[in-house]
Amino acid sequence: MVEAKWNGVRIADSDDTVIVEGNHYFPKQSVDTALLRPSGTTSICPWKGTAHYYSLYVAGADNPDAAWYYPDPKPEAGNIRGRIAFWKGVTVA
Repeated sequence: MVEAKWNGVRIADSDDTVIVEGNHYFPKQSVDTALLRPSGTTSICPWKGTAHYYSLYVAGADNPDAAWYYPDPKPEAGNIRGRIAFWKGVTVA
């Protein structure tokens, strides 16, 4: 089981993560979406496509753009569709 935690709170856990470039992509249904806030931030990966971001709001603290996902990944990255990854101090283990 892989868990994602930030600010002392479990954000996600799953035994079905996909690892891409060292990042665990969790199925969306395994993420506590009540802790996510939409962000207007996007970035482009040449082979995965356009990433969209969420900010975390956990225990009264904000972590801007700490989660990302690819709503419409390129075919080469189709295995991360419907999945969310974390960074910016989120512990994944």
